Amino acid sequence: MKLYLSKIAATGFLLLIAFNGYAQENIQISGTITDSLTHEPIPFATVALLHHQTKVPVKRTQTDSSGRFVLENVPGGVFTLRMTYVGYNDIFKEDILIDPATGNVNLGTLLMTTSGSGVLKEVAITAQKEALRITDGKKVFSVNQSLVSKGGNAADLLRNVPTLQVDVDGNVSLRGSTNVKVLVDGKPSLIGNGDVTRLLQSIPADAIESIEVLPNPPASYDADGEGIINIILKKNSRPGLNGAADIGAGTGDNYNADASLSYQAGKVNVYGNYSVKGGNSYETGTHQSVTFLHPTDSVAYSNESFPSVTRNDIQFIKAGIDYALTPSSTLGLSASFDSHHSHVDQQIPVNAYSADKALIESYSRTITVDDDGNSYELDLDYTRHFQKPKEELTLNFAYAYGSFTDNEQFITQYFPINGVPSTRMDTPLISDTRHNSTNYNIQADYVLPVGKSGQFSAGYRTQITIGHNDQYAYSVINKAQTPLYPFTDFFRSNNRVNAAYLNFKGQSGKFSYEAGVRGEDSRLDAIFMSYDTNNVLSATPVIVPVTGLYPSLLLTEKINDNRQLQLSFTSRISKPSVRQLNSTIDFSDPSNFNKGNPGLRPERVTNLEIDYIKTWRNISCTFGVYNNLINNALHITETTPVKDETSTIPENLNNAITTGLELIGHFDLLKGWGLTANANLFNRYNAAAPAFGIAASHGISWNANITSNITPMQRLSFQIHADYDAPNVYLQFRNRASFGMDAAARYNFAGNRASLSFNAPDIFNSRRRAFLSSSDEVLLDFERHRYSSRATLTFSYRFGKSSGASKPAKQEKRIEDAS
Repeated sequence: MKLYLSKIAATGFLLLIAFNGYAQENIQISGTITDSLTHEPIPFATVALLHHQTKVPVKRTQTDSSGRFVLENVPGGVFTLRMTYVGYNDIFKEDILIDPATGNVNLGTLLMTTSGSGVLKEVAITAQKEALRITDGKKVFSVNQSLVSKGGNAADLLRNVPTLQVDVDGNVSLRGSTNVKVLVDGKPSLIGNGDVTRLLQSIPADAIESIEVLPNPPASYDADGEGIINIILKKNSRPGLNGAADIGAGTGDNYNADASLSYQAGKVNVYGNYSVKGGNSYETGTHQSVTFLHPTDSVAYSNESFPSVTRNDIQFIKAGIDYALTPSSTLGLSASFDSHHSHVDQQIPVNAYSADKALIESYSRTITVDDDGNSYELDLDYTRHFQKPKEELTLNFAYAYGSFTDNEQFITQYFPINGVPSTRMDTPLISDTRHNSTNYNIQADYVLPVGKSGQFSAGYRTQITIGHNDQYAYSVINKAQTPLYPFTDFFRSNNRVNAAYLNFKGQSGKFSYEAGVRGEDSRLDAIFMSYDTNNVLSATPVIVPVTGLYPSLLLTEKINDNRQLQLSFTSRISKPSVRQLNSTIDFSDPSNFNKGNPGLRPERVTNLEIDYIKTWRNISCTFGVYNNLINNALHITETTPVKDETSTIPENLNNAITTGLELIGHFDLLKGWGLTANANLFNRYNAAAPAFGIAASHGISWNANITSNITPMQRLSFQIHADYDAPNVYLQFRNRASFGMDAAARYNFAGNRASLSFNAPDIFNSRRRAFLSSSDEVLLDFERHRYSSRATLTFSYRFGKSSGASKPAKQEKRIEDAS
């Protein structure tokens, strides 16, 4: 019996050893390599498994077209994994233990940083072309290539992105449309109370890693907006300890500073960024001539100007930690905080004239504004990779809160006319507006590979935004504040969006396709509370329910290695913002009030685009033709004047059609000289709206921008950017042309750890916003000019594995041969 048990034990032991050897031989090491800036996959990167002590290669493979690699039949032991690709810094993963207990090892997504070495010609060319990458209908702009926006904000950065335009007021547009959705890290943001202009002014350019522009987003993105701009903030995921710091100062009491620090080792990656920015901006503007065609009183004409000085102080911080729970799963926690304070001093002198041009009234309003706000966001992310390559599950929960106050004081002084004092009282006014918003985001996305080249993805998202907007108004008599009930109101809103999507990618030979559909069910419930003529508070409900299916399609035919044809179609919706639905009156301009409209309906948007992409050795071009149809088009209209005062209010009109041709090109003309250029020619048709006295209009317009990068020597580089917006017709508005030019230079000190940058935006001080507005009642000649010309000097210092001295040419050559 004992002998029998001994035989069984010996047999079991031998089987265990055999199984152990078999398990070891079938262990896999996998992962995905992507560009650290654009997050696009890096194909054909070399992955080598080295013996931990001798560094002798044990196994070797290359990444596929999606950046994915798999090392199969890995033996037991301790190893080092080295990943190399020409133009990028090597990635090393040390102390990888392989034994039966570990099983398969999934390293997740590994970020490769571009090399600072300018030794290889191929590296230099690649770095320039990566400034703008176009893939799958998405344009990705790498921030580190933009010198002219150094020390600026997100609006300055977007101005340098092809296909985008940013006016002097910071309003961003895509192909002539301002109804574009701006996301931060793929989600709506409460920075700046969700107002796009404030958001772009609040985020420092140095805190941004890349910009994604999607004119026709797939089903995995929100269906709201005529297009999407996604701002990706820095995460600084690099092996070891890495850091960078910038400090700069310039004219107009402008200053900027930022610092970033990251540490990655083993299972942990910790990162953080801090930015601070401040400075003065000067602005002037005029209503050069306001003509009342059917005056209701003696005033037939008026002139108005509004010079101002604004002081902005902004702080932004983001920090986070990623922890590998297992070789195939990662948990991430991040938090961000922003603080914004601005102080505005403005004068608005107004002169009113009779029909025979006689001066009948003259006054000046002094406005002092203090705007304070801050917001914070907490994000919890979970990523799970499965044994099947490319199969992935991601979960996100985000909580954000923002609080903002606007305190405005108005003092109006009336002047005598022909020695006769005015009968109107100099009554000071106060507007005290308080906002706060809370946002919840729950999201899940799943990706499943199908067959050799297919990919199925699905996801679900719930977003809830709860907002409060209270405006208190007072008149001040003998230093006593008396409530001004016509301008005192309260707005409560609860906006809920539930969405799910299905998407499928496939390929057959040189033909690939991506088709998806997104279903969204949203509902805005709000209450507007205001005082009636008897100063009694009453409530008016505002309800905007929206339910729909929104399909998307992208077809690509690869004609050969350097030519391809793309067709994209999307059906989307553009919902009115909470501010546009809020009837609160902005009375800061004494001659023109601005208020919302609770009766607005969403726009229905249909986009169709065909792109032809062609690359040569040193040139890449994209030629696109697009058609954009909008039903229930939302536009700003002017109301009939009452006592020489007008109001602007958003309204749903009929439809609008924009048809255009877009050209994007990158040219490496000579050694050390590259150009990126964009031109957009379009025709906009706006249907008539007789109820508002608006006739049908159409007109051809165009815009263009060009960025030139010059590197006369290894450490010195220059950049010049110019943009031009031609005149165009927009219903009641005829916009005038605007032109601007920026210039910058950078010198890298020996070792590539430190650099000195000089930039001068709007060097001719020529950017402006000007238009002629006409309706059945009023003609308005408007111009706003912001003196944005300034000079800034910034010193930068970097340390860590990816910022050291350039590698010698021989070592670069060795790595290239190894691949």
